[in-house]
Amino acid sequence: MASRDQFQRFLFEHSQVRGAWVQLGESFKEITGQAPYPDSVRELLGESLVASVLMSSTLKFKGTLSLQAAGEGALSTLMAECSHDRHIRGLARFDADAVSGETLHELLGQSRMAITITPEQGQRYQGVVPRESETLAGCLEEYFERSEQIATSLFLFANEDTAAGLLLQRLPGHTDDDDDLWNRVNHLAATIEAEELLTLDSEALLHRLFHEETVRLFEPDPVAFRCSCSRERTLAALEAIGKDECYSILDEQGSINMDCQFCHANYRFNRNDIDHLFTGHTLH
Repeated sequence: MASRDQFQRFLFEHSQVRGAWVQLGESFKEITGQAPYPDSVRELLGESLVASVLMSSTLKFKGTLSLQAAGEGALSTLMAECSHDRHIRGLARFDADAVSGETLHELLGQSRMAITITPEQGQRYQGVVPRESETLAGCLEEYFERSEQIATSLFLFANEDTAAGLLLQRLPGHTDDDDDLWNRVNHLAATIEAEELLTLDSEALLHRLFHEETVRLFEPDPVAFRCSCSRERTLAALEAIGKDECYSILDEQGSINMDCQFCHANYRFNRNDIDHLFTGHTLH
């Protein structure tokens, strides 16, 4: 079996139908080990991480794609992010005493969900994800249909230590033959069991599903948990808070301590640091 924490593209030869597969093991455990997540929250976070990796395969530039949801239920925040080089991070904020349901709607309640694409160069883009479907996969399929006009099928699964997913897309410019292929491969993909997607490697899974089709499988990319926080970025966040607020915190607490929500790294800033931030030099 191939190692976990891999992403792989594939396409059906001589057609406008493509796909992507991802399986997360160690990276998923590192991310969900940051907090005592209930099973239902951990699994939804896993599905979100998988979705962010699969959707990032559509990026044609350096940058990040993030999936974010803000809800009024027991789960108040859900966030998963993947960069162009397959570095992922994510978190969920929840009320442990209130978590009782398992579905997307039961956990989030009334909520807003969005996909944010942030290129290293250029303008940030944000699209709203419809919330009509009962599943995260269904909501994202509807997003692609409405926002991108691209027929998309998503299969997302997670358990206590693994998260995995499969994406199929029919690209613009498709023919009648592609429509037949699209219907055929979707019918086959709908037979996927969670256990298969969570345990089989890409070659075994795709052979089981599509052995009668001609599938080209590209080289896999490794996926890893990597937080993009840094002292410099944290200083930039303090600069955005503003000079008066920063000095007010210093006067009250003596220093400013900030913890990364994703990896729990701690950044501490004293008065000299803040002086330098706002004046360009240190005052003594």
